[in-house]
Amino acid sequence: MTGTTDLIKLTAAETAAKIASGEVTAVQVTEAHLARIAAVDEKVHAFLHVDREGALAQARAVDDKRARGEKLGPLAGVPLALKDIFTTKGVPTTVGSKLLEGWIPPYDATLTQRLKAADVIILGKTNMDEFAMGSSTENSAYGPTGNPWDLTRIPGGSGGGSSAALASYQAVLAIGTDTGGSIRQPAAVTGTVGVKPTYGGVSRYGMVAFSSSLDQGGPCARTVLDAALLHEAIAGYDPLDSTSIDAPVPSVVEAARNGNVAGLRVGVVKEFGGEGYQAGVMQRFNESVELLREIGAEIVEISCPSFDLALAAYYLIAPSECSSNLARFDAMRYGLRVGDDGTRSAEDVTALSREAGFGDEVKRRIMLGTYALSSGYYDAYYGSAQKVRTLITRDFEKAFESVDVLISPTTPTTAFPIGERADDPMAMYLADLCTIPSNLAGNAAMSLPCGLAPEDGLPVGLQIIAPAMADDRLYRVGAAVEAAFIARWGHRLLEEAPSL
Repeated sequence: MTGTTDLIKLTAAETAAKIASGEVTAVQVTEAHLARIAAVDEKVHAFLHVDREGALAQARAVDDKRARGEKLGPLAGVPLALKDIFTTKGVPTTVGSKLLEGWIPPYDATLTQRLKAADVIILGKTNMDEFAMGSSTENSAYGPTGNPWDLTRIPGGSGGGSSAALASYQAVLAIGTDTGGSIRQPAAVTGTVGVKPTYGGVSRYGMVAFSSSLDQGGPCARTVLDAALLHEAIAGYDPLDSTSIDAPVPSVVEAARNGNVAGLRVGVVKEFGGEGYQAGVMQRFNESVELLREIGAEIVEISCPSFDLALAAYYLIAPSECSSNLARFDAMRYGLRVGDDGTRSAEDVTALSREAGFGDEVKRRIMLGTYALSSGYYDAYYGSAQKVRTLITRDFEKAFESVDVLISPTTPTTAFPIGERADDPMAMYLADLCTIPSNLAGNAAMSLPCGLAPEDGLPVGLQIIAPAMADDRLYRVGAAVEAAFIARWGHRLLEEAPSL
C-alpha cells in the first residue's frame, strides 16, 4: 500500500498508471491530496475554494469505471487545481475579485468540460491576481499566495495559486492562463513547468476575459510529460470560441516521450539579457545554453530588435481590451451590487459597485485602456501599439526561418518578497519582460526549471519559444533539457524545496 506522502509526490503519469492497475484507488489519491490541502494551505493560500465533495464524487466515478472494466484515460483519477478564472457549474468562480464574490456559474467552461470528460479530479479553484491582472498574486481581493520555496515571497502571477499548489504537492496538475506570462512566470519562480499553447489552441469559452487577443489557457505541471498529457486533454477546436483553431492538436505527448535536440538549431535571443537581469538568473541560463550544446543542439544568436518595445505595446493593448471587456460588470445582471436603495440611478449603482468591487490594479488598467481608446488618442496609443505588435510578429517569423526554437530566461529575477513592488507598478510589470512577446505574436512557449540562483537559492526558469502550431517542439526540447538536468542533479529540482 502506497503511503499518503508517497501518493502526493507521484507524477501525473505515475498516478494514473497506479489507478489504472488497481494498485491504488482514485478515492485514495484524492483523499491524500485533500489531506495535504488541509495540512498546508492555511500557510500557502493556494486555493480560494476546495470542492471536497465534488472531488470525491468524481474519484468514486473513476473507481466505478475501473470496477466495470472500462478503459481509463491517460489522466483518469489525477487531482488538479483549476485557476479561478474558468467557469465551473455549481462551484464559485470569483476571478480573484470581490465583484464576483460568491458567484456560482450555471455552466462549465469548455476547458472544464474537457477535464471532466478526461476523468481528471478537480480539487478546487486557485487564487489569482484579480481578473488576471498582475505578476505576483498580490492583487487578489482574497489575500496573497506564498511561494512554497519561501512563504515570504511571491509565487508568480497572475496564476500564483496554481503554481503554488503544484510546488507544495497539493495537486498533481494545475491549469493557468497566460495573457502576458501568467503561466510561465509562476512556473519559473516555483520550479515547475508551465506552457502557453499557441493562441487559439485551447478554448477560451467560459474563461473570464481580460484581454481577448492575448488570453490563453494552458497546462501547469511538475514534469514536461505531465504538462503534455494535460495539454492534449484540454486542447482542440471549439466552435463556441471564435478564435479557436480548427486544426489537429500537435503531437505533444509523443514529443515529450521522445525528447531530443539532436540536429536542432536553437536561437538565443540577444535582447533578453543584460541590465536588469539578476546575475544568478543569467548564470543558470548560460549553463542551460551550454547544456543544450552538449546534448546536440546548434546554438545561434538571434536578434529581435522589436522585442525591446514589447512591454510598452502590451501595456497599451491589454488595458485597452480590459477596459472594453470589464464594461460588462455593471452590477445589473450578476455580481456585487452597492447602493441600490431605490433612490439612485442605474448609473450611480454601477459606479458605486465598480468602485467597491474592483481593486487598485484593475482600476488602473481600466483607466489606462479607456484613455488609450479615447477620441484623439486612439491612433497615437492603441494604433501605434498594434503596429509594434506586427513588428514583433515579423521578428519571430524572421527568427524561425533560421532556427527551430528560441530560448531565454523566463523572468529577469527570482521570486521577490511579498510587498516589495506593491507600490511600484513599473517594477512589477518588468517581471513579464521576457514572456510578453509570445503573447503579442500568439506563438507557443514553455518555462521549465533550470536550477537555483546562487544568491538566494530560489528557482530559475528557462523559456523555450516555438512557432505557432509547433507546440510539439516545446515538449521535444523541454523533455531533453529536463532529462539532462535531472541526470546532472540526480533528482528533480522540486526535491530541493524546503518542506512545509
